[in-house]
Amino acid sequence: MPLQSIPIKVSLANLKATCSSCSLHELCLPMGLGMDDTARLDSIMNSRRRLRRGEYLYRAGDHFQSLYAIRNGFFKIVESNAEGEEKIIGFYMLGELMGMDAISTDQHQYHAVALEDSTVCEIPFNELERLSSHLPALQHHFHRLMSREIMEEERHMLMLGGMKAEQRLAAFLLGLSQRFAKRGYSPTHFYLRMTREEIGNYLGLTLETVSRLFSKFQKDGLISVQHKDIEIKDSATLKKLLG
Repeated sequence: MPLQSIPIKVSLANLKATCSSCSLHELCLPMGLGMDDTARLDSIMNSRRRLRRGEYLYRAGDHFQSLYAIRNGFFKIVESNAEGEEKIIGFYMLGELMGMDAISTDQHQYHAVALEDSTVCEIPFNELERLSSHLPALQHHFHRLMSREIMEEERHMLMLGGMKAEQRLAAFLLGLSQRFAKRGYSPTHFYLRMTREEIGNYLGLTLETVSRLFSKFQKDGLISVQHKDIEIKDSATLKKLLG
């Protein structure tokens, strides 16, 4: 039985230090805020939650109260249909914001599940909205995040509708590469937190197809695979696959 998520109170000084070290300054400390405004923003970021692998941060139907910035760890966002079948619609890593799907309805539309032991910073949305109305830089930054979220959803739909199987996997690996690079990690060598079955679910491919494509990419010298450890050896050719 999974442990309950644990709220943690954090001091202002510790919060500033940890945010700057985990890329959350892109979400919580946008450029352009002065010291006083930064302190006001910090004041609403007063709790964290720890989750174990497989634990739900929130479920579809839960009342919307907060957004969640990933301090460390990895999550999958899952949609369930009337028959109980699950479809993965996104993967989120540190420095990214979850829960924006619920803003328009005040109710979460999807499940958020930890793929590994993770920590999130909880941001009460009412307080964020109130503060944004007084801080134009923060409001602008939040609008950019929402726009980016919409663009990612559109890209995913286009990928499922118009790409061949090998193009989907190439796009997935290159997308992870870019996201790791943005956070200061190696863009060519990283560890997959999700299973191949979960990758297939997200890409609209069978497990067998995903496994076959990983083997093909490795045989062609595009990547090196050791279980979940991935090294991209020929990103140029992977990009060419996308046309």
